[in-house]
Amino acid sequence: VKEYYHPGFMAKRMEIGAVIAAAPENHVIRERPQAGDVVILVGGRTGRDGMGGATGSSKELNTESIETCGAEVQKGNPLTERKIQCLFRRGEVTRLIKRCNDFGAGGVSVAAGELTDGLSINLDSMPKKYEGLDGTELAISESQERMAVVVRKEDADRFISYAAEENLEATVIADVNDSGRLVMTWRGDRIVDISRAFLNTNGASQRKDVYIAKPDEEGFFVRPEIKDIRAMWLEAMGDLNNASQQGLAERFDSTVGAGTVLMPFGGRYQKTPADGMAAKFPVRRGQTDSASFMAHGFDPDLAEWSPFHGAVYAVLLSVTRLVAMGADWRRAYLTLQEYFEKLTDRTSWGKPAAALLGAFHMQAALGLGAIGGKDSMSGTFNDLHVPPTLVSFAVAPGKASEAVSQELKQAGNTLMLFGMPKDETGMPNLDVFKLHADFLYQEVKKGNIAAMKAVGHGGVAVTAAEMAFGNKLGVDFTTGTLPLPKYFGNFYGAIIVETAPELAEEYAKQPHTRILGTIGGDVMKVADTEISLEDLLCAYEKTLDPIFPRRAENLTGTIPVIAETEPKFRFAVKTAITRPKVFIPTMPGTNCEVDSARAFERAGADTDIFIMRNRDAAELKESVEEMARRISRSQIVMFPGGFSVGDEPDGSGKFIAAVFRNAKLMEAMEELLHIRDGLVLGICNGFQALIKLGLVPYGEFKPLTEEAPTLTFNTIGRHLSHYVTTKVVSTKSPWLSLCRPGDLHSIPISHGEGRFIASDEQIRALIANGQ
Repeated sequence: VKEYYHPGFMAKRMEIGAVIAAAPENHVIRERPQAGDVVILVGGRTGRDGMGGATGSSKELNTESIETCGAEVQKGNPLTERKIQCLFRRGEVTRLIKRCNDFGAGGVSVAAGELTDGLSINLDSMPKKYEGLDGTELAISESQERMAVVVRKEDADRFISYAAEENLEATVIADVNDSGRLVMTWRGDRIVDISRAFLNTNGASQRKDVYIAKPDEEGFFVRPEIKDIRAMWLEAMGDLNNASQQGLAERFDSTVGAGTVLMPFGGRYQKTPADGMAAKFPVRRGQTDSASFMAHGFDPDLAEWSPFHGAVYAVLLSVTRLVAMGADWRRAYLTLQEYFEKLTDRTSWGKPAAALLGAFHMQAALGLGAIGGKDSMSGTFNDLHVPPTLVSFAVAPGKASEAVSQELKQAGNTLMLFGMPKDETGMPNLDVFKLHADFLYQEVKKGNIAAMKAVGHGGVAVTAAEMAFGNKLGVDFTTGTLPLPKYFGNFYGAIIVETAPELAEEYAKQPHTRILGTIGGDVMKVADTEISLEDLLCAYEKTLDPIFPRRAENLTGTIPVIAETEPKFRFAVKTAITRPKVFIPTMPGTNCEVDSARAFERAGADTDIFIMRNRDAAELKESVEEMARRISRSQIVMFPGGFSVGDEPDGSGKFIAAVFRNAKLMEAMEELLHIRDGLVLGICNGFQALIKLGLVPYGEFKPLTEEAPTLTFNTIGRHLSHYVTTKVVSTKSPWLSLCRPGDLHSIPISHGEGRFIASDEQIRALIANGQ
């Protein structure tokens, strides 16, 4: 996640984020719908939210818009989206689907309407959030937690039953025919009846004259004048588009699914921003080395100077970042996101035209295609226009074992610059880029690259400092040969590389490649100037700290020092089961059941994931009874993490705790724990549920009182996602019985409510009891 800053983004913010999905090839079929097939709506119900969002995203806004455009905003339902993801992970489900579409822009009109040529949609059959919706509202309401799928009529009941297993509603809403017309009926009347041949014309053809302005001759690529290296470097680190955004990025979960290869911030001190995302493919069982790599590129200042060059270097930067993460750029595909001002005349139309020409030029020159994308012309608010914005995302498959992180690794290593020459018009030399990218990928496979980072906004100076922050390893540039102005100039397409000293001279034989300096110490040295990493880091972090704080301020109270103690007892397991069965109850909002099961299976257990269904009272009763049966056949109950019922009301874990206070479940859990010598584990929401049940810290069900220990909101007042170091001080818990007091572990956390609170008396009692 990254925000971009520019005067044009003051009213219409620019926040970049992306996710990527993967599916096994044998899960996917591509067939043409036939007359007699049906369309099924699966997922959330329809309401008045999201009406006109597709058109609203491309219209001019003003100060009155906040009063008139509220209905255009979709009301998201991530819990239902998660259920759809789980449903679509099942091959027996997806192989029933001939075609599929989401309920994004245009609602059912588009979601179903795009699926096939002849279609009869019954709007009365659509599940509704509430009554009172008319035909138009039903037809155009948009949301991301609904899908339209085409299946054979004889497969409809099977698909609907699969959806029910995932606690999802699914309803037949349309019939496929060979009429060649899109028909919608509401309350017995035809309210839409349009020829597909007409729809396929995309309406009346339109033509526009465009004027593409020539960029200013002085331009973006002029090298800055160097007067005071120290002042210039500190100022560059604090520039809005260079400054640390760690306080923003940590609000987003970077480890869900347990497949993260590169954390957003690398190094022992978690300070070097990664060039993109690398994550393992989400396999259900076993382990994989297959991973996806994704990076993006954009510079608002460059795009404002020239939309053409802005698009050229957006594509180049996104691909360069893939190279810097260890991916094979030749396997990449692109997706382009466009965002422009309201188009009124030849000059304004010339901006997207120039940007698209720049992107097309790069696709042709690099041989990389763009798949999909998104455009918006809503970048005007009163008289304020966004800069011409074309963001390039580059995606490539690769190996997790080949991923390269961006932080400097070892003192004594050499820092290299694989440069990017430009011609007199500011265009990059792509022959040199290809040569560098191919060479570096081969070196990655040989294991010769310790770190790489694409040169970004702020040039070599800012990029090298970012690489230095992660492990607090400075660089002595005085042994290098880079001309001073190039440290701070735009250098997109260049890559900084850390390698062993014995390889440096060989690397320097590559065209436009040079040695920058030697890694070591805690300062950055250039010419006769020396700047401490602490000073650079301070300048880097202070700009946005007031907006996105990284640390909570004014912390009160003291944290008790807990003595490390060896246990005075040994565990004696009563059961003689070699492969314990782990029951994993999955509640609405749970999102970690698959990786929890994978961890237990890796340790030698059998797992049993059960999805609780609560669409009505009968399903809830049936689910409770089934969970009690499964607990009786298990030796371990694992409550995984997530956002149980959206963490509302009154905090996380409350819904899970309410369900497990059912008499049948309490009896099954008591029998597991106190008669059959079983175990219970809770993580995240699961741990919060154990606290609310009384199982932690008392080991038995207890009523929740105002005085009971609990988890509450993080002091910083927001979600936290990063690594922390934990210390084992007691091994009284069976889960820690193979650890030793004093053991340290690096653990990824991701939570909004991770603060354990109790009275001083309770804390002292817990410590005395080895808890």
